[in-house]
Amino acid sequence: MLTNIEGQQIPEVSFNLIEDDQWKKIDTLELFKGQNVIVFALPGAFTPTCSSTHLPRYNELAGVFAANGIDRILCVSVNDTFVMNSWAADQQAENIEFIPDGNGDFSAAMGMLVDKSDIGFGKRSWRYSMLVRDAKIEKMFIEADLPGDPFEVSDADTMLNYLNPKAEKPKNISMLTKPGCGHCVRAKAALKEAGYKFEEIEIAANGISTSSLQAISGKGTTPQVFIDGVAIGGADELAQWIEQQS
Repeated sequence: MLTNIEGQQIPEVSFNLIEDDQWKKIDTLELFKGQNVIVFALPGAFTPTCSSTHLPRYNELAGVFAANGIDRILCVSVNDTFVMNSWAADQQAENIEFIPDGNGDFSAAMGMLVDKSDIGFGKRSWRYSMLVRDAKIEKMFIEADLPGDPFEVSDADTMLNYLNPKAEKPKNISMLTKPGCGHCVRAKAALKEAGYKFEEIEIAANGISTSSLQAISGKGTTPQVFIDGVAIGGADELAQWIEQQS
């Protein structure tokens, strides 16, 4: 039975983790006392939804959360510290703190430890997020108790909408590039200079072909830039777009 414990104090639990090749123990008082903290918990490191959507979006919106009074963002999973550290390195999620709940003590105390033995996972955390202010749980977004791994309400955008529905979110920028493309280099430099983060999708990498470039953009040249789902064009068009934003 999943439990909503809004209004209660965060459970007192200690976590064992490795930092700078040294074992360290950290407790919930140190993580939450006197701070505004977002926690998102998930079934496991390196799993599909967790790696492709849940974690990356919290990392992307970290700056917006900070601007709205959040001190830290914690990712909790029933994995050991070695797995969590490896996942952190793989994801390059520099804005997130990875908390290994290896024994499931925290998840159990939260009423969120579930049995996934049917798929070989053993005991894992249910997927949820929460806002904790000064070690007191203000708001919880708990996924519906349905089969599988529902992901509807514990996402970063839902949490941000709760904090501030009018918060300005960063632009979603994707750029199709190819090796040796001077215009691609120019476009990437322009985005970095203007302070925009972007996703680079390189042709000839990970099975992405020139056919993909044509299918997605209708063009055969690179770069091709998309901002919030709108095709901007190449490096020249991007430069014009950046100038219009200033």
